[in-house]
Amino acid sequence: MSLRDIFDKILNNNLNFKIQDAIDILLVATAIYGLLVLTRKTRASQVLKGLGIFLVLAQVCRWIGLSSMSWVLNKFIETGIIILVIIFQPEIRRALEHIGRNKMLSKLMGGGEDEDDFSETIAEIETATLDMSRHKVGALMVFENQTGLNDVIETGHIVDGKITAELIENIFFHNAPLHDGAMILNGERIVAAGCFLPLSDNRDIDSELGTRHRAAIGLSEISDARIIVVSEETGAISLAHEGTITRYLDRDELHKVLETIYNVNNSKSKRIGGMIWKKK
Repeated sequence: MSLRDIFDKILNNNLNFKIQDAIDILLVATAIYGLLVLTRKTRASQVLKGLGIFLVLAQVCRWIGLSSMSWVLNKFIETGIIILVIIFQPEIRRALEHIGRNKMLSKLMGGGEDEDDFSETIAEIETATLDMSRHKVGALMVFENQTGLNDVIETGHIVDGKITAELIENIFFHNAPLHDGAMILNGERIVAAGCFLPLSDNRDIDSELGTRHRAAIGLSEISDARIIVVSEETGAISLAHEGTITRYLDRDELHKVLETIYNVNNSKSKRIGGMIWKKK
């Protein structure tokens, strides 16, 4: 084949390129990019690298004529969809939840944002959190969002009480029956207390963090909840959200977190979720 024939073939292929092809390529690229972002800094990213190596090996074996090895690798790749669904079950669930939490979809389905004034509730939570921090009382407060936490609530005891600083501090008081578990809050109510949260198995978590922090990160990995943690050892206040944790929050930062949770002054408040580690 001459150089002119190759050029004509490329030109003809480009002429046959349709808008549907561009959309198709764009959708595939977006899906791949979304998968990479979703699995970033997780064990699933290592699995993706392993699958990529399998694909390369299969192609190399096909080129050099290793038929048996090529057949084995191709059979593995053919069942890759099922394997991916099993391996990436937590990531797929998180992605579907993100789609379900889309604000535009919520508005189309009649789920407008709540315009209630939660300033009094924020003040009560802020007072309790700062008091517990000052006296080094361990606490784990989960703020339920759009992802339902019924399975977590069922592991504890129903409270269904109005949020007050006194009630929060009494529940987390040293040696109180429910002080070791997590408290679930929704709106102006304390839904339950003494609840058990799933522990994160992320090996990159700082080894100095205890069970409370690991449990907070674990729940934030599988839900859109924001979790405030007060350390029993240091009194430090932390926020877990979307699989990351922000440590050593001061009074102003805590207030901004609570405003974000309750959507108060949303246009002026800085989004807290997804922040990086904060050093002393």
